[in-house]
Order: sequence, then structure tokens, then C-alpha cells
Amino acid sequence: MNLKIAVLAGDGIGPEVILQAKKALYAIGLVFDHEFVFEDAFVGAIAIEKTGNPLPEQTLNLCLNTDAVLFGAIGDPKYDNNPDAKVRPEQGLLKLRKSLGLFANIRPIKPYSSLLNSSPLKKEIIEGVDFILFRELTGGVYFGEKKLNESGTIASDLCEYSEEEITRITHLAFKSAQNRRKKVTMVDKANVLETSRLWRRVVKKVSQDYPDVALDFLFVDNAAMQIILNPRQFDVILTENLFGDILSDEASVITGSIGLLASASLGKTNALFEPIHGSYPQATGKNIANPIASVLSAAMLLEHFGLHKEAKKVYEAVEKAIEYNVVTVDLNTDSKFGTNEVGDFIANFILSKDDLYFKIDNIKIGQSTIV
Repeated sequence: MNLKIAVLAGDGIGPEVILQAKKALYAIGLVFDHEFVFEDAFVGAIAIEKTGNPLPEQTLNLCLNTDAVLFGAIGDPKYDNNPDAKVRPEQGLLKLRKSLGLFANIRPIKPYSSLLNSSPLKKEIIEGVDFILFRELTGGVYFGEKKLNESGTIASDLCEYSEEEITRITHLAFKSAQNRRKKVTMVDKANVLETSRLWRRVVKKVSQDYPDVALDFLFVDNAAMQIILNPRQFDVILTENLFGDILSDEASVITGSIGLLASASLGKTNALFEPIHGSYPQATGKNIANPIASVLSAAMLLEHFGLHKEAKKVYEAVEKAIEYNVVTVDLNTDSKFGTNEVGDFIANFILSKDDLYFKIDNIKIGQSTIV
């Protein structure tokens, strides 16, 4: 298979972690005889610096004319700390999602058995957790009309949803549940919000097409608590944009590090794959950022195109890196390995699991993975 992939590394640690994902895909291409052609483009703060626009037209056109987008991270403290900034890196990502019609963000939550003690939650709470969060991505308060009065003392953000926007992601969530444990939990705030009441009506209607899937509802405040108290109860969580943004980041504590969580953003014809972590500017250039989420995002890209054996190989390589403790400092404070070394190990495992191009004795004492 030949795939043309737009690579939007973005800001902060984005370029570092994206490089490791590309290494993994290059290795997959060699082993399975696929060709992945990568084309780089600017987005976010670096795009503002270069062009004045967080999503230049050249970047958008590239994304519209490639098979998929591999995304890094965006954000910069000079914008985060300036409430008066009119142009922000995040505007580029929001516009990209809207322009590509990426309405469904999919985030798997499944801790690794060897990292159960890395989570701040007790092992007996998180062991066996395996759920997917479906977050609506192009509607809600992020895209609603925004107002600020002339004196700058009153502001509002409109939260708006249509039946069509809710229906299309609901079908995806239920189809996913059919291939899992056949349960969907809808998260909303229907006791307060009219948009949430619309969500409930539409989701109930769609659920009639899936009689084999159980449906229940939780208010978002209770859901946030249940994710910590009893996360094993969840199979597929379905929710709107704002709630999904918050809950998926909260759920990252289950795995022990936000640096382990990948995501896919899907539309009718376009797809984007990205780690859920931010740009982590404090770590930029220090070779300490965890690249696993970016590598796993590449695995989700492979799955999207039906390359399941290839994706399984990437998952296997990541599991082996974790098993051998070839991880960054967020997972092991005593680790001698950095972003690049973790990426090299994963790529080498993909190339040959029986001849890893590293010395096992050196792995154990934290030296270089490469012979």
C-alpha cells in the first residue's frame, strides 16, 4: 500500500515525538513492503511565526489532498499567558478539524500491566480497564458564537448542536461497542443544558438501531467521579466536545502518563492522528518527552487503513519497550533513555524482534539500545 501522509509536527515537543512515529512507520514500510510518503507543513505557533496564520492555506491544502494527517502538538506560553492575543495556535487546530470535517475523536484508555504501579490510582481500581471515549469534535461551545462587551467585562460562548452532528458520531460509538462489550455510556448535563437534552433524545433514537448494545446515561460531574472510582464499568463513552476534552485528559491518569495516549480524529473522507498531550514547551529539545502516544497514533493510522497486522506489530513493539523499561522519565524517574532512544528501540523491534540491534545487558543498566 502507498500512503501520502501530511506531517504537522507543530510546536514544542511535537517535532521530537513525531519523528519517532515516522521511524516506526518507516520500519513498518520496510517489513511489510508499504510506501509511506511524508510531506511536512507548519501549524500552530510556528506557523504564526512563519506566516502570521496558525493554519496557512498551503498546510490546509496539503491536508485536503493527502490520505491522512499525522499531527504533533501545538501551543506556546507566549500565547497561553496573553489573554489579549487575537491570533492563537489553537485556532489553527480548530479550523483544521472543521475544514477536514473531523467530527469524531476516538481515544482508547487501556493501561499496560507492567505500568499499573505508575498510575496515581490503586492497582485494584485500574487493572483490567479498557474503554474508548468518543468525543464530538466540530460542534459545541468551542465553535459557537463568541461575544465580549465593549468594556471587556461580560463574555459569552454559545453552545450549539444539531441532530445531524449528534447522529453521525453516535452511530460510530454504537458500531464500536458492537465489536467490544456492547455498552455505550452517554455523558451529558441534561439536568441543566438544552443541548444535552437534545443529545439524549437523539442518542436514544439512534440506539434503537442497535438492540444488542446497552445504553446508559451519566451526568458529566458523576462521570468524572466514576472514571476515578470505578473505570472498569465503562466500555464506550460518548459525549460532546467540551466534556470529552476534559474527561479524556482526566482518564489519562489511569495509564500513568498522558504521554501514552493516542487518538484518531475521523470524518467522512479525512482522518487525523495525534497524541493527546500538549506541546510541553518546558521539555522542548531536552530529549525527555514520551514519544509512545505519537507512535500509538501511527498504529491507529495503520488500523484505519485496514493494516491490522502492521498495527499489531507497532503495539507489540511498544509493549516490549515498556516491558524492558526502555521508557522516558515520566514512566521511570531513573530512566537513562530519552525520546530518540525509545523511538529507536521501537523501530528496531519492528524491523526484527529476534535481532533487535541492541544488547540486552545494556538495556538492563540503562545504556544505549543500539549496538
